[in-house]
Amino acid sequence: MSKKGIRLQYGGFIIFGGQLIGVVTGLIFTLLLTRSMTLAQYGIWTNIFDYIAYFNLFSGLLPFWATRFVAREKEGTIKTSTLAQLMMALVLMSVYFPAIVLISRAIGTQVYLLIYLISGFYILAFYMINIFENILQPIKPQALGYGFLIEETVKVTVALVLILGFKQLFLGAILALVLSCFVQISYYVWLLREKFTEKINWEYLKEWFKGSLAIAYNAIGNQLMTFALILLFLYGGPDTRAYYQGAASFTVIIGYSISLSIALYPKLLSNSCTDEQVGTSFRTVMMLAIPLATITMVMSFSFLTVLKAAYGVAWPVLIALSIDTIINLLTSFYSNCVMGVERFDAEGKISIRQLVRSKIFQVFTIPYIQAAIALPLAYFVLTRLPIAGSVQAALYIVGILIAVHLSTFIGLYWFMHHSIKIPVAWMSIAKFVLAAILMTGILLLIPTTSTLLSTIAKAIGGFGIYVIILLAIDNQARKLVRLIWEEIKGSIAQLTYKGNNGDNGNELSGKNGLNATQD
Repeated sequence: MSKKGIRLQYGGFIIFGGQLIGVVTGLIFTLLLTRSMTLAQYGIWTNIFDYIAYFNLFSGLLPFWATRFVAREKEGTIKTSTLAQLMMALVLMSVYFPAIVLISRAIGTQVYLLIYLISGFYILAFYMINIFENILQPIKPQALGYGFLIEETVKVTVALVLILGFKQLFLGAILALVLSCFVQISYYVWLLREKFTEKINWEYLKEWFKGSLAIAYNAIGNQLMTFALILLFLYGGPDTRAYYQGAASFTVIIGYSISLSIALYPKLLSNSCTDEQVGTSFRTVMMLAIPLATITMVMSFSFLTVLKAAYGVAWPVLIALSIDTIINLLTSFYSNCVMGVERFDAEGKISIRQLVRSKIFQVFTIPYIQAAIALPLAYFVLTRLPIAGSVQAALYIVGILIAVHLSTFIGLYWFMHHSIKIPVAWMSIAKFVLAAILMTGILLLIPTTSTLLSTIAKAIGGFGIYVIILLAIDNQARKLVRLIWEEIKGSIAQLTYKGNNGDNGNELSGKNGLNATQD
C-alpha cells in the first residue's frame, strides 16, 4: 500500500475517528432521552423527524452537483451553491411552520406543537450542513470529521444543562439538536470564508436546476421508502416505532464505515483514481464494517438494555437491522463508484437527455422499485397478519427491508458490473470474517452485561481482540497500521516545524506530501 493509498484514506480515517468518539456522545444523548421518556414519548420524539424528512427532500439537489463541480475545480461553485441552498432552505422552512400545525392536530400531538415548531429550524441547519459538507468533501474531507465532533460535543453539553439542570425534556432535546447544528455550520463557514469572495456564476445554477430534476426524482424515491416508518408508527403504535429507533441508534456505527471511502468519489470524478485504489478503499471499509456489525449483533441485548431495560426485548430487531445496514453499505459504496465514473457533466454543462440515459439516473430509480415492493408488503403485514406484539411488528418491517435491499443490490450489480470493476480481495475479506468469528467466540464466553460501563468495556475489548487477531493473520492490516503511524508522526512533525518556523513549514508539507489539498 503506497503513501498515495494512505492519503486516499486519510480524510476517511479522520472522519471515522471523529464518528467513533461521536458514538459516545450520541449514546449519552440517546440515554438522556430513553431514560427520561416513556416508550410512547420516545416514539413521538422520533416521529417528529419522520415529518421533517419530507421538508428535507430537496436538501441534496444542489450539493450533488456542487461536489462534482468543486472536484473538477469549477470557479464560483462554492458561493453560488451556498446562496442558492440558503434561499431554498428558507422557503421550505416557511412552508413547514403552517403545515406542521395542521399535522400535529390531525395526529393528536398538538401538546408538543412548540417542539414541532422549533424543529423547523433544523430544516435550515440540515440544508446548510449538507451543502457545506459536499463542498468540503473534495477539498478537505477531514473537516467533516472535525465538524461532526464539534456538533456532537455542543449537543451533549446543551442537552445535559437543559435536561438535567433545568428539567426541560423535549425542549432541551430539540434546542440541543438545533443549536449544535448551527455551531457546526459556523465552523464550516469559517473554513470556507476565503471562497465566498468568488463571483457568483448563475450559469451553474441554471445547469444544476436542470440536472436537479433527476436529484429530486431520487430524493422523492428515497423518501417513499421511509414512509414504512410512518406506517410502523400509525399501525404498530409509538412503542413499535420506539423499539425500531432504539435498535437503529446502534447500527449507525456500522454505517460510519462508509466514511473511510469518502475521498474515493471525488477522485473518481477527477479521473485520478486507479482500480487498485478502489479495491483498497473497499477492503478498508469492510475491514471495519464486518467486526462492528458482528459486535452489534452479538451484544444486541446488552446494547438495548443500556438504553432502558424495556428495550432489551427488541434484540432480534437490532440483529436484523445490522444485516440490513451491511447490505445498504455495500449498495452505497457501489453506487458511488458507478456515479463517480460518469462523465456527461465533466465540462460544466448538464444535458437532461444524457442524464436520463446515464447510469446515475438508473441508480436513482432503485428507491422507486424498493418502495413499490416494500410499502404494500409493510401495509399488508401491519394490517392483515396476526402480530404478537410491537417487537414482532418491527421485526417484520425490517425483514421486508432486508429482502428488498438485498434483491435490488444484486440487480444493481448485475446490470452495472461492466461499468466499473471493484477488485475484491477475497482472501482479506475471509481473514476479516475469520477474525470476527474468533472474536465472537470470546465475547460469548464473557457474561452478558447490562450496565453502561461494562457494556462499553466489553465492546471495546471485543474490537481490540479483533484487531489483535487480524494483525496476526493479515499482512495488509499490519502495513496499514505502519502507514497510519507514519502519517501521525509526519503530521506531528509538520505541526511542530510550522510552530517553530511559521510559514516555512510549507516546505516540509511539500516534501512529505502532507498538503491538505491532497486529502
